[in-house]
Amino acid sequence: MTALLLIDIQQGLQEMEFYGTERSNPDAEVNCSKILNAFRQKNWPIFHVQHCSTNPASPLYPGKKGNKLHPLVTPLEGEPVIPKNVNSAFIGTDLEARLKSQNITNLVVVGLTVEHCISTSVRMAANLGFNVTLISDATAAFDKIGVDGNRLSAEIIHSAALANLKEEFAKVMNTTSLLKELAD
Repeated sequence: MTALLLIDIQQGLQEMEFYGTERSNPDAEVNCSKILNAFRQKNWPIFHVQHCSTNPASPLYPGKKGNKLHPLVTPLEGEPVIPKNVNSAFIGTDLEARLKSQNITNLVVVGLTVEHCISTSVRMAANLGFNVTLISDATAAFDKIGVDGNRLSAEIIHSAALANLKEEFAKVMNTTSLLKELAD
C-alpha cells in the first residue's frame, strides 16, 4: 500500500526573511496540491505533517498564522494532521505506528524544506524500512551561508539535498512522472 506524506507545507515557509534571501522552486506548493488531488481521487492514504516550532520567533510557532497549513493542501475531514516539533516526522509522533497499522510500505514524500525536515524524514523512513519516492519539484530549499562565509544559492542547496537522498534513501522523480505513473 502506498501513502502520501505531506511535510510542513505551511504558510510560514513563505516568509523569506526568516529562512534566507531566496527560495528554490516557487511552484512546490502547486505541485504538492496536484499530487494530493491525485491521491484523493484514488482514495489512497494521506498524512499531513505540521511543524510546530518550539522557537517563539519562528513563523511556524503554534498560534502564529505561519503555523497554518498552506491553503493549497488544506486537509479534508478524515485526513490526519500529525504535529511535530523536530525535523523528523517520525520522532515524537505516532506516524510510524499509523503507517504500519495500515500496512503501508511505500511513501510518496512532498513538502518543505528538502534540506531540513524532508531530508531527515526521508532518511528515517528509509531506515525504518519504507520504500520512499521523493518528488523533486514538490519540494524546495532556501539559500544558505556556507562554512566559508560564501552564500550558496537555493538551487544549489536543493540540488545537493536531492542528490544526497537519491538512490540510497529514495527514488527521486518529478510531479509529471509521478502523475503519469499514478494514471497508468
